[in-house]
Amino acid sequence: MTDGLPRRLVLWGVGTSRTLRAHWALHELGLDYESKPILARSGETKTQEYTRLNPRQKIPLLQDGDFKIAESPAIAAYLSNTYGTRENALIPADPREHATWLEWCFYAATELDATSLYVMRRHGDLKHIYGEAPVALESAAGYFATQLRHAEQALQDGRAFLVGHRFTTADMLLTTCLTWAVNYQVPVTPACLDYMERLTARPAYHAGTAANRPRMA
Repeated sequence: MTDGLPRRLVLWGVGTSRTLRAHWALHELGLDYESKPILARSGETKTQEYTRLNPRQKIPLLQDGDFKIAESPAIAAYLSNTYGTRENALIPADPREHATWLEWCFYAATELDATSLYVMRRHGDLKHIYGEAPVALESAAGYFATQLRHAEQALQDGRAFLVGHRFTTADMLLTTCLTWAVNYQVPVTPACLDYMERLTARPAYHAGTAANRPRMA
């Protein structure tokens, strides 16, 4: 990433759980890419250059030549479908396992991330933008705890991964939600905590985390 040569894959965005997923997927697949370390709500997503790429002015965004894709679950899935091999693919091929994988992805992205954790972010870390809402914070934390029972129950059987005895992007989504919750001091159940600790020990997770750190000015 430092030899100055142009790269086909360019990832925009660092500093959030959602941008981490994209960096993590790139490292799991062993792909070379250029990182554009722009931050959310820094003004960098509102430049003319970036707005032309992503009118929603959100990160992450992946460029693959003339193709662009946003939303971290979609980025990870695209990378696996395009560059994954039989050995490192991040999406199950079996139809039933694929359906179960989709279910886990939607569960993590909607019930845990958007409906719970992001509400807490909006009215916690970003309360200067979205306003204080103690009731919303309490409700979101409670909803997270209720929805986490699904993952806790599933992991009681000792499985290493959520689907098909192999690591998938669903594991990336759930793991980043769990680490996000821990950072927000939201209680995480025992089986989920053990699962999170195992998944965050993966070398690609550490490499992705390092790549996702904002650069010092």
